[in-house]
Amino acid sequence: QSAGADVSAVKEAIKLQSALKFNGGGHINHSLFWKNLAPASKEGGKLEAGPLKDTIERDFGSLENLKKELNAKTAAVQGSGWGWLGWNQATKKLEVVTTANQDPL
Repeated sequence: QSAGADVSAVKEAIKLQSALKFNGGGHINHSLFWKNLAPASKEGGKLEAGPLKDTIERDFGSLENLKKELNAKTAAVQGSGWGWLGWNQATKKLEVVTTANQDPL
């Protein structure tokens, strides 16, 4: 192959990155979302005693405080986006963060 063909292929791949990020991110984010839902009859929405509950209470004071922060931050997203509860490796704490469109955490 010629160098021109290689450059052309690279340019085409770069053009696809945005679409792949958006569509791939949407698939991943929605897959996580649906897999983490459960009806109340199966104890969905109930926070059991254990490491997650302990860490939420340590980092937010209570589950209600976490919900308030998550609701406030996600309500502030302009357009489409996601709210996440994530683990910050540097601070060793849970954090609420938002991402735009279909961007992953």
